[in-house]
Amino acid sequence: MSKTIFITGAGSGLARGAALGLAKKGHRIIATTEITPQKTDLMREAEDQGLDMEVFKLDITNPRDRAQIEEYDFDVFVANAAINEGGPLAEVPMDRFRALFEVNVFATLETVQIAAQKFMKKKSGKIIFMSSMAGISATPYVGPYTATKHAVEGIAQTLRNELEQFGVQVATINPGAFETGFNKRSAEEIFKWFDEDKNLTPIEDIKEQQKGLEDQFDPQDMIEKMIEIIPADHHKFRTVHPKETEEQLKKTQKERWEMDI
Repeated sequence: MSKTIFITGAGSGLARGAALGLAKKGHRIIATTEITPQKTDLMREAEDQGLDMEVFKLDITNPRDRAQIEEYDFDVFVANAAINEGGPLAEVPMDRFRALFEVNVFATLETVQIAAQKFMKKKSGKIIFMSSMAGISATPYVGPYTATKHAVEGIAQTLRNELEQFGVQVATINPGAFETGFNKRSAEEIFKWFDEDKNLTPIEDIKEQQKGLEDQFDPQDMIEKMIEIIPADHHKFRTVHPKETEEQLKKTQKERWEMDI
């Protein structure tokens, strides 16, 4: 059955691929992008593929942009828009930390509230938070992003319980490390402020942790999973993909109960 699906942050990465793929499946897609050049590029690709998609600029931190959501009726709302930045938590500049929370938590919830209230009135609908494996794990030097995604997990779980009585579904999708450029751009951001002559964290430790980004998964695999899950009527509350990441996170959570200091 065809659905009307609203996706934020579809200008790049996994959400862009999912938006195009869902449109190919016959769903009506309302895809928004942070900036106008992304909008132009996505519209061009949709046109080249013969896809009928509505695309417009929506910076989720901008109240006037967010107000546009009110104008649409949709069945599924995908809260995907996010930014990523790492750094040692003992030394990360707080303006950088706050900026991540402003986008990934506060503005994300503000968009979700608009969708949630629409769904509550009509007693149906589904909200999907694009979370991350970082919402469950805790990797050194990825703390700022990890903290925001842990917050998203708490919001999603609470909202699920609160909206169930209205017939509204809430779920998360938690990708592992996929080669979209998102993680590598985040790694580069650290060195815009980190100074090995002034900061106390050994730069070698940060660079060693970042080596894990050299072997990431093929994003098309995650895109296919998103295309499957987003319009589905029934699935697990949390979808972690790929399977090896799910098993890794389950092991990590078990170990937390046995950790000593």
